[in-house]
Amino acid sequence: MKQNKKRISAAGLLITIGIVYGDIGTSPLYVMKSILAGNGGIASVNRELILGSISLIFWTVTLLTTVKYVLVALNATNRGEGGIFALYALVRKRAKWLVIPALLGGAALLADGTLTPAVTVTTSIEGLKNMHFGANVPVPNQGVVIMITIIILLLLFSIQMLGTSSIGKAFGPVMFIWFTFLGIIGLINLRQDWSILAALNPIWAIKILFSPANKVGIFILGSIFLATTGAEALYSDVGHVGKANIRGSWPYVFICLALNYLGQGVWILQNPHYQANGTELNPFFEAVPSSWRLFAIILATLAAIIASQALITGSFTLVSEAIGLKFLPRMNINYPTTEHGQIYIPAINKMICAGTIAVVIFFQTSQHMEAAYGLAITVTMLMTTLLLFEYLGSKQQPLVLRLGFLLIFGFIESMFLISSLTKFMRGGYVTVLIAGLIGIVMFIWYFGNQVRDKHEGAHTYVRLDECTDMLTDLSHDEDYPIYATNLVYMAKVKYNKFIKREVMYSILDKRPKRAKAYWFVSVNITNEPFTAKYAVNTYDTKNVINVQLFLGFKKQTSVNIYLRQIVHDLIKDGTIEAQPQEYTTTPGRDVGDFSFVIINDMVSPLTKLRGYEKWIVQARVWLQNLSSNPATWFGLEYTDTVIEKVPLILGKPEGNLHIKRVAPKDYSNLKNADNN
Repeated sequence: MKQNKKRISAAGLLITIGIVYGDIGTSPLYVMKSILAGNGGIASVNRELILGSISLIFWTVTLLTTVKYVLVALNATNRGEGGIFALYALVRKRAKWLVIPALLGGAALLADGTLTPAVTVTTSIEGLKNMHFGANVPVPNQGVVIMITIIILLLLFSIQMLGTSSIGKAFGPVMFIWFTFLGIIGLINLRQDWSILAALNPIWAIKILFSPANKVGIFILGSIFLATTGAEALYSDVGHVGKANIRGSWPYVFICLALNYLGQGVWILQNPHYQANGTELNPFFEAVPSSWRLFAIILATLAAIIASQALITGSFTLVSEAIGLKFLPRMNINYPTTEHGQIYIPAINKMICAGTIAVVIFFQTSQHMEAAYGLAITVTMLMTTLLLFEYLGSKQQPLVLRLGFLLIFGFIESMFLISSLTKFMRGGYVTVLIAGLIGIVMFIWYFGNQVRDKHEGAHTYVRLDECTDMLTDLSHDEDYPIYATNLVYMAKVKYNKFIKREVMYSILDKRPKRAKAYWFVSVNITNEPFTAKYAVNTYDTKNVINVQLFLGFKKQTSVNIYLRQIVHDLIKDGTIEAQPQEYTTTPGRDVGDFSFVIINDMVSPLTKLRGYEKWIVQARVWLQNLSSNPATWFGLEYTDTVIEKVPLILGKPEGNLHIKRVAPKDYSNLKNADNN
């Protein structure tokens, strides 16, 4: 059953709260703090600024998170998966240019994933700075904050292999307590001044953008936007928990968040002359009763860890979808549970971990991180709006409705993007740089594939069924030594008969490889967890076998183990020739040795490509050879595996290369004979 059709349940709601809302749920830790810092501190603010800011927060979350993502975007899932790449997969046939917003938005979202864990965990640990425990001060300075933050992040990334189900079950109760705590703290402060509920009137939001009480004008939106950065991660995580559970849990989460922002607003208005004791003022912690402060810091730290989790799991989903869309090279994907949507990608986990820790070390304080935070994600949201416009068109929605959606959300998000551009010089360039690097990789891989497919002609493939006689003859030709009993190529046979010429080139042209049996194996991963089936086509021979493996996503892709059973089965029923073993430690063994061949391309000098096309194909091949070893994809790390390089010739070779034969001469007495 696909995740997006999963029924709502108490357990599902708890897991959803545990792994989806971490990012948006920790926004109260730093949003009001960022607004105060931008307007000169608590002594410089007044009631109009606070009511206007809270109104902006409330309506931003209402419009962007609730309306756009929870009500609209969650309908746009591709086989249960969400996120900008899943959305692109639904609309890509409508226009070729849609790949550009998909690449831009995806790269920006992945880049933002390195900053979110850093800013949330650092902010929560800073709450411990200079706090006295008796006569001791365990966290006396920012250096200790950084050290604790890095340790927590390392522990978080190390448990990702357990899967989101295990993590969600552990985090769910904690986040439920967290949101309940946010609501309670908000109510405790709110009861001291119920008049702040006037902030729910959107007029306050509009007025504050142009009021002199707001010293930064429209650029206050850069801080306001921090309240809704988790919306895109919410969409990306739908495959892990299902949209019914997200929609069922969001109202409670939203109410708790709104109460907390209102409560912080009351505290700020009632403490205009507050002086922090040698620490950075954070109204979130200050609004908590002093006797609850330590509990609040511990809970905030746990919530910050879970906020990081939301981005990490969303990043795994995004990368998996990017691989399927040929935006990124293939990587190892693990499935820790029996749910197809719950995945773990070791390489991405390591990259995000390294990037996050580098951000912590580079920025040092949460205030510096907040100044850079949110720039990249505004790009992602704007690109998602463009793709949702096309999605609504694919669902035959009226043009007026679609244009209204595009203009309203496009305008709002453009304003947030403009206001966030001020963050570029204050550190936003870091996420822009990371997004740029990711975008370049995606661009090269996607358009490199496009150029390659464009120039691959009929000469790229040969008919396997027309090569069987040669392969059979070679198998029995005793003039050549046995290369292997079973020679296995991990190569897909299209339409059950076409195979890439480079495979036949490897067997016949490079140096004839004699084997008892030639195997051409394709691995197909199914949506069921424990499928284990195979189909064969021998083309009326006993030496040439095309094998299609159908393996569930939880099955180990150890091709050599399955292949041994298949060989045994086919020998037993007489489909292929026997492979008697004279020398063996296993009595009765009837299956011979295996040699696996994996082919890597190298762009041939004869390739007829020029300029941009040649460069991008060469860059794509370089990325392919740089990425993970294909042997690990099929569980062949400990087998006899050969990685062969073959020339990739696209289009027709350049010109007719001929050399003219001349009569021999005596050049021994001529100067510079080699140049004549």
